[in-house]
Amino acid sequence: MIRSMTSFGSARAESAQGSVTIEFRSVNSRFLDIHFRLPEDLRMAEGPIREALTRHIKRGKIEVRLNYTRNATGTDTNLDETLLASAARQLAIAREHIPDVPAPTLAELVSAARGANNTDAFDVDTWMAMCKQAIDQALTDMQAAREREGQRLASVMLDCAATCNTIVEQVESELPAILTEHKNRLTDKLRDALASVSPEGFEQISGEELTARIAQESALFSMRIDVAEELSRLRSHITELKHLLQTGGPAAEGARKNSGSAGKRLDFLFQEMNREANTLGSKASALNVTRAAIDLKLQIEQMREQAQNIE
Repeated sequence: MIRSMTSFGSARAESAQGSVTIEFRSVNSRFLDIHFRLPEDLRMAEGPIREALTRHIKRGKIEVRLNYTRNATGTDTNLDETLLASAARQLAIAREHIPDVPAPTLAELVSAARGANNTDAFDVDTWMAMCKQAIDQALTDMQAAREREGQRLASVMLDCAATCNTIVEQVESELPAILTEHKNRLTDKLRDALASVSPEGFEQISGEELTARIAQESALFSMRIDVAEELSRLRSHITELKHLLQTGGPAAEGARKNSGSAGKRLDFLFQEMNREANTLGSKASALNVTRAAIDLKLQIEQMREQAQNIE
């Protein structure tokens, strides 16, 4: 499956203690680079988040944002007689040693009563369970977005691949005519060369001179117009490109992990295609072949730009 490195995913998990919200923002990068923005109370969630991301994602720059909200207890604060009596006894004991100790204010008494009645302690297990639930949901959301964007990128590259295939087929169809034309030009060059050496005819030309001229023109002919091998390799690369874009590589997930990411393989494939297009242009013996080489390079560059976002 072709996946884009540019995506977003978010999720929210709730319980009686509060709620947790997590967001994943991903952009393209050569390697897997994870940045965390976590509250100190939930810093322990970094390990599970990192483990989940590294298990499903090979590369990309990912920013992780996690926020949480605690529910209010809703407990009434009552200044009962037991609390007040206890405060009075403690104040009396303190004044036996330090007579000028001031009495507690009403706000201090209310705060002490609220602390005594507070049963909503920070339960780490409960909050971690919410974090894991939010992590799984956000990762699923982000993976779905990555796959949708990856399919759009693959569709664009498949269109370019089809154009490349059309260009190769056109050059192959024109190649016999190009070869015939070049042979005719070679014959004319040899005729002109013979005429310039000996206007009277072949009887005045030595065998060495004739052999050297023919060898020179034949070498130039072979070097300039033999592009069948480049066209064959281009067609093979286009076939492999379509296979990668339509299947994402080998069918088995383990095979995909061992063979590297699809984005890196696509980048290597485009390098090879560009090499063949350059060779095709350098060997071009006709203007049509030169134009075809330029058009191929344009299509390859468009695909390379799209592949920068492929994982």
